[in-house]
Amino acid sequence: MADDVVLYDVTERIATVTLNRPETRNALSSEVLRQLPELIKRAEGDDDVDVIILTGSDPAFSAGLDLKELGSTGGNLASSSSRERGPFPHLTKPLIGAINGVAITGGFELALNCDFLIASEHAKFGDTHSRVGVMPGWGLTVLLPQAIGVRRAREMSFTGNFMLADEALAFGLVNHVVPHADLMAFTRAIALDICGNEQDGVRQIRSTYDAIATDDDAWESEARDGRAWSRTQFTPAKVEARRAQIQARGQQQ
Repeated sequence: MADDVVLYDVTERIATVTLNRPETRNALSSEVLRQLPELIKRAEGDDDVDVIILTGSDPAFSAGLDLKELGSTGGNLASSSSRERGPFPHLTKPLIGAINGVAITGGFELALNCDFLIASEHAKFGDTHSRVGVMPGWGLTVLLPQAIGVRRAREMSFTGNFMLADEALAFGLVNHVVPHADLMAFTRAIALDICGNEQDGVRQIRSTYDAIATDDDAWESEARDGRAWSRTQFTPAKVEARRAQIQARGQQQ
């Protein structure tokens, strides 16, 4: 359904999961955070699926947590912090991120939790947790340094500045940058290459990579610090005040 906040399609053994709130730049509401893991789990359990692609409805991949909801009920913050590790259920199948536009904060974390990324020329990446006073909860402080190195990761997180698609390619954050109109076709071509291989072997190699790259202590450190921050520092009023400051800054530019 066009009104669904997350779309699901299976074609040629590829499941495409699409964040579908384009009017909010695919901001992560409580409903998105409920549907997204359910559909990823559906793809994981579907015998007709070998590869999963995660993307967004243009013009954005995801602007992160829905600040309107965050500044009122804060329900989406609770939804985002309730998962044991990361935004997705346990996966054995490859998950490719097709980054069609901005991937910011929680949206950036969704991208980082993919196995690898293919970016449109329009893609931009930003960690603005420090701007809105929310701590990472889906492994950003673990996964971002693994992707681009700890010094660049610190700069992104401390400043909130954006990394453009070409920079992301140069620093190893994304595997390819392609013309925007070619993004899904290019990503599907890579997915079909994976589908053509022996799937038990693909999944075992993925599992081995995951085991090698996972640092359980680092994930627990981020989760512990995030919980402590939420208990002592986070209030909807403070987040709403920061949101207003960000909007005012954007209007002045």
